[in-house]
Amino acid sequence: MNPETHPAPAVTAARIVLLTSSHRVAPGLLSWPAWRTLRAADLVLCADAEHPQLPYLVEAGVAVEVAAPGARELVDAAGDDRTVVVLVGGEGDRALTDGLARLAGSGRERMPELELLPGSYDLPGARLLDLVEVMDRIREACPWSSQRTHKDLAKYGIEEAYELVEAIEEGDRESLREELGDVLLQVVFHARIAQEHAEEPFSVDDVAATIVEKLIHRHPHVFGDETARTPEDVKAHWLRTKAIEKQRDSVTDGVPLAQPGLALAAKLAGRARTAGLEVPLPEGEGVGYALLRLAAGAEAEGTDPEAALRAAARAYRDAIRAAE
Repeated sequence: MNPETHPAPAVTAARIVLLTSSHRVAPGLLSWPAWRTLRAADLVLCADAEHPQLPYLVEAGVAVEVAAPGARELVDAAGDDRTVVVLVGGEGDRALTDGLARLAGSGRERMPELELLPGSYDLPGARLLDLVEVMDRIREACPWSSQRTHKDLAKYGIEEAYELVEAIEEGDRESLREELGDVLLQVVFHARIAQEHAEEPFSVDDVAATIVEKLIHRHPHVFGDETARTPEDVKAHWLRTKAIEKQRDSVTDGVPLAQPGLALAAKLAGRARTAGLEVPLPEGEGVGYALLRLAAGAEAEGTDPEAALRAAARAYRDAIRAAE
């Protein structure tokens, strides 16, 4: 092609702006560049009549035309000097951007300036909102999930916790990510069920608010005036604050007796040691008392007897497989 007879198309002063916004941020919370562009636009288009931003744009005096033009129509609408804003979803509009790219790449169009303008961004933790929304839909529409109770799900909480521990001990990062999600699902599922309680309903927001309040209260060295220079100082703060909160009569209160035996023995020994109680281990014959002594000794040395036994059991498993 001879460039003298086929000069490159001139770039106009027009603009086509694809404005994205996250559905995980409250509608109307757009960046200043987004609002400035919307107010100055000659034409604002949106293909989705139910787009959550539309009522707020109208309230702000921004006229929006509900339409779904293709790339060719957008370029024509922009003309030589107009700014056209297209409000799209948070993931953009692949078909539209591909169409505009084809026109720009043809070398035969007087293309307006093309801009992708994020109007809002996800905040850290925003994807948790997706999980809550998905759980709501599953609870309403799934024949199995809609019938589950807290008691039905209890065993799954235990299973998922063990699978998480296994992923941690195996050092498997991919499994760790997956198992953390499975544990998180249990929390969200239980909270969703709790919303339906007739007398004492609570939601996942209430669950989050409770743990936030607890964490702040039990970390006065972070959120208050107290100081803690060592992990031991932090633990002392935690236990002291917890004791005041729970108003317990014994250091053993709150220790779940249904947990595995080695973990239970170590927990009890740790509570007694932290409280400064010198309580002799009960005398007795048999493997139970022998394991109690081993668990208490491991805890005093800073070793988790459950984790130690699991590591030994894995080594035993590997030996069995090698012998097969």
